[in-house]
Amino acid sequence: MNSEKNPPLVVNVIYSLGVGGLENGLVNLINQTPPSRYRHTIICLKEATDFKNRIKSGDVEVFELHKREGNDLSIFLRLYKLLKKIQPDIVHTRNLSAIECQLPAFLAGVRYRVHGEHGWDTFDPEGDNRKYQLLRRFFKPLVQRYIPLSSHLEDYLKDKIGVQESKIRRICNGVDTEKFHPLQSSDTLPENYPFTDSRLFVIGTIGRMQGVKDQITLVKAFNQLLSKQPELREKLRLVLVGEGPLREEALALLTTSGNAALAWLPGTRDDIELILRQLELFVLPSQAEGISNTILEAMASGLPVVATNVGGNPDLVVDGETGLLVPRENPEAMASALECYLNNPQLLNKHGEQGLARVMEQFSLDKMVEKYLGLYDELLEK
Repeated sequence: MNSEKNPPLVVNVIYSLGVGGLENGLVNLINQTPPSRYRHTIICLKEATDFKNRIKSGDVEVFELHKREGNDLSIFLRLYKLLKKIQPDIVHTRNLSAIECQLPAFLAGVRYRVHGEHGWDTFDPEGDNRKYQLLRRFFKPLVQRYIPLSSHLEDYLKDKIGVQESKIRRICNGVDTEKFHPLQSSDTLPENYPFTDSRLFVIGTIGRMQGVKDQITLVKAFNQLLSKQPELREKLRLVLVGEGPLREEALALLTTSGNAALAWLPGTRDDIELILRQLELFVLPSQAEGISNTILEAMASGLPVVATNVGGNPDLVVDGETGLLVPRENPEAMASALECYLNNPQLLNKHGEQGLARVMEQFSLDKMVEKYLGLYDELLEK
C-alpha cells in the first residue's frame, strides 16, 4: 500500500490511449480529480498517442506495454511486475479488451478492483457473443465493482453475466459545459470551415469512421433527402468529422450522387467544440453505442439530436423532447427525421433548448467525477 501521506493511487488499465469516447471520459476524470484526493496512472496494453497531451497534470504517468497482435501472454507477466512495482490501491480496467488484466492485478496483491463497461465491442454490437459472455463470467469473481455507463449495459451485466446488483454502480459520462456551449458572438470559426453562410442548414456527426459508427447510413439519408427535394441543394449541408475506412466509402457515395461539394469531411480534428457550434442538428447513426460523449457535447452545444435507438442512446436522447430516435441502419427513417427538423425550425429550437437543460441538470462533469470518486471512497472505507 502507499504511504499515508500520499493520496490513494488508481491505476487505469485500457487497451490504448487514443481518440475515443472511453479515452475522453478517462482524461476528463483525471483532469477533474482533486490531486489531494486521488492520484492516477494509466497503463496502455498497446500504446498512447498524442491524445495523452490532453492530461493537464504532469504527475500522471502513462505506461505502454506494446502488446503484440494475437495472444500475447507475456503482457500479463509484464503487467504483474509493473503493478508490483507501483503498488496501486485500486486497479480500474475498462471494456472487454482489458478485463483479463483483473487476474494479474489480483495476483499482484491489489486489494480493490473495478471494471468499467463503456460500450459494445465492434464484433459484438448486441452483446450476444457467447465467447465474450463466458470471458466476462470467468473473471467475475475478481471484480468487486462494475461500472456500466448505460442502462442497456447494466441489464446485460445482470441478465447475461449474472453480476449481483449490489456490485453495480451505473455512472454516465459527464460533459464539460464550459468548453461545450451554444454559439456566442465571441466564438471563432473552425479553421478551413466552408459553410459560413448563415442561411445554410448544416447537419453533422463526429466519430471514428469505421464499422459500428455507420456514418454511411447518414450519407445515404442525406443523398435520399436531396434526391427527393432537389431544391434543398441550396440549403442543406453535411459535416462528417473523423478518420477511418468509412471515410473513403462516404466520399464515393457523395461523389456518385453529385453531392460531394455539399459535404465537408475534414478527418480528425481537435476543435470539436467550435465545429459543433456551427451545426443546426447533430446526428449519431451508430449500430451500437454505450454512452456517447458526442451526444452529450452536442446537447451541451444547444443542438437537437437524431440518434439510432440502440445501446445507451435512449438514456441521453428523450425521443420527441430533446431529439428523435430512429431504427439503426435505416436511411429512410433517418431522412424523415432530418426532414422533420428542416420543416419545423420551432421544433428544432425547442428540442435544442430542452437538450441543453437536460445536460446541465443530469450530465455535468462535476457529477460524473464525484460518482467515480465516491465509488473509490466506498471501496477504500470498506
